[in-house]
Amino acid sequence: MADETVNQGIPTPDGHSDLIDTDYEVGQDNVQPQVGPFGLDIHNPVFFISGLAIVLFVFYALALPEQATAVFSWLFSAVTKSFDWFFLGAANIFVLFCLFLIISPYGSVRLGGADAKPDYTYVGWFSMLFAAGMGIGLMFFGVSEPMSHFASSMGGTSLGENGLRSDWAPLGAAGGDAAEATRLGMAATIFHWGLHPWAIYAVVALALALFSYNKGLPLTLRSAFYPIFGERVWGWTGHIIDTLAVFATLFGLATSLGFGAEQAASGLTFLYGSGDAAEGTRNFIGIPYGNSEESGVENSSLLLVLLISGITAVALISVVRGLDGGVKVLSEINMGLAALLLVFTLLVGGPIFLLTFFADSLWAYLQNVIPLSNPFGREDTNFMQGWTAFYWAWWISWSPFVGMFIARVSRGRSVREFLICVLLIPSLVCVLWMSVFGGTAISQVVNDGYTLAKDASLELKLFYMLDQLPLATITSTIGIVLVVVFFVTSSDSGSLVIDTITAGGKVDAPVTQRVFWAIFEGAVAIVLLVGGGLASLQSAVISTGLPFTIVLLVMCWAIFRGLQSEKRGL
Repeated sequence: MADETVNQGIPTPDGHSDLIDTDYEVGQDNVQPQVGPFGLDIHNPVFFISGLAIVLFVFYALALPEQATAVFSWLFSAVTKSFDWFFLGAANIFVLFCLFLIISPYGSVRLGGADAKPDYTYVGWFSMLFAAGMGIGLMFFGVSEPMSHFASSMGGTSLGENGLRSDWAPLGAAGGDAAEATRLGMAATIFHWGLHPWAIYAVVALALALFSYNKGLPLTLRSAFYPIFGERVWGWTGHIIDTLAVFATLFGLATSLGFGAEQAASGLTFLYGSGDAAEGTRNFIGIPYGNSEESGVENSSLLLVLLISGITAVALISVVRGLDGGVKVLSEINMGLAALLLVFTLLVGGPIFLLTFFADSLWAYLQNVIPLSNPFGREDTNFMQGWTAFYWAWWISWSPFVGMFIARVSRGRSVREFLICVLLIPSLVCVLWMSVFGGTAISQVVNDGYTLAKDASLELKLFYMLDQLPLATITSTIGIVLVVVFFVTSSDSGSLVIDTITAGGKVDAPVTQRVFWAIFEGAVAIVLLVGGGLASLQSAVISTGLPFTIVLLVMCWAIFRGLQSEKRGL
């Protein structure tokens, strides 16, 4: 049965599996226009609606930048303040749902049929889960988030005129207690990078894997809702679901690319720029960047535009070379460089201290995870709305992208094995990364009195931390390379996922379409950065993350219904 397939690229289940009987064929709603020498194979109407809506959104940000900035700022504030409880409550549901499936009889259901064998060894599978857990976000927030929470926790619990906390500390802050501030800072960081985000990814990945490998449906988000909507998923109900998935994925990617571009630009200026930041003369190759706010000189967006354009061009080469010759090679290079930087920082920063710090941070997380998860009656509203609500919307926006990647490499695993590994392995990698880099930076403040990393902007904290270690120029350059290559692999992989969705589930659509989406992702990131900076990108994530959260909640019920019809082993 190895050479048999149901629908495009989906292997036939091995052994018993409850295939869904449907007359729908992958690509039946597709149109195949010819654009010059390029032939396309795109789903009608998902491709056209999502593409047109995104173009209109971007055009608005470019044509009316001041108005768009004001609207974006209002949108971000309104959604995070009004729906913070909804994001936190939904993320809690995803964690509890995954834990329920792990301990329930449904955990014995095997993805790909009762007799399916894993496509990859544990080593290969764990490596790919590790790769999925790494990204621009870890480079940007590896130092900045632990340090930010530590610094705000040290600042106390004073109240502003509106009765809300005037700082951004999690929970009750620490009031000048460095040890408690460290624990709170790491607990809050792990909360944002541990079980909750990976439960979000696991729900989407499990839905895609179950309904494709066990039910024989196309590898698109709409397939997961067949138990609820039946044949209507091939109509407008499914079109809306897939269109929301395209919005969420593209704006989630654009936000990550925006973070990466700002960090790469800041790193290049920090290492190789000239001039004085305080005087407003700091620049890189003659482009003003890296100047302090006190100087009154604004950073030019030209450097960000050049970086995103150049890196998108490299991503196009990767897209044309294909998965094996492009993103796979780059991912292997990046994993090697990331491991090298991690091990170097661990050894130089003190392996015994940092490994102990890792264990202490995990314990602090376990002690604080329930109050951090509480969606109601919180005093730390700045932290809950500005950090957690935004993070959950961001993870939810990324979930179709990461979920499809995880689903593709997880055939043959039981639901229990799948969920335990997807929740724990990448979470532990993220926690280790944050503990090593964040712990080193916090130690520099507490033990050495070095405060530049604490006082720097978010995108520069990593470079100021590395500046105090040996071989600073080399390690910082490696950091910039990591950001750039993560940028390339994210753009390549993201364009593949969006193309699969907008091609109606086809996994062998013309490469021209992936080229289009890769260019489109870069263009969206550029326009939104120029139009309103990271605030506009964050607002875009919030605006798409909110409705897609509802999609994921309904998806949990669909997964439960789908598992009920599967044969459960002993």
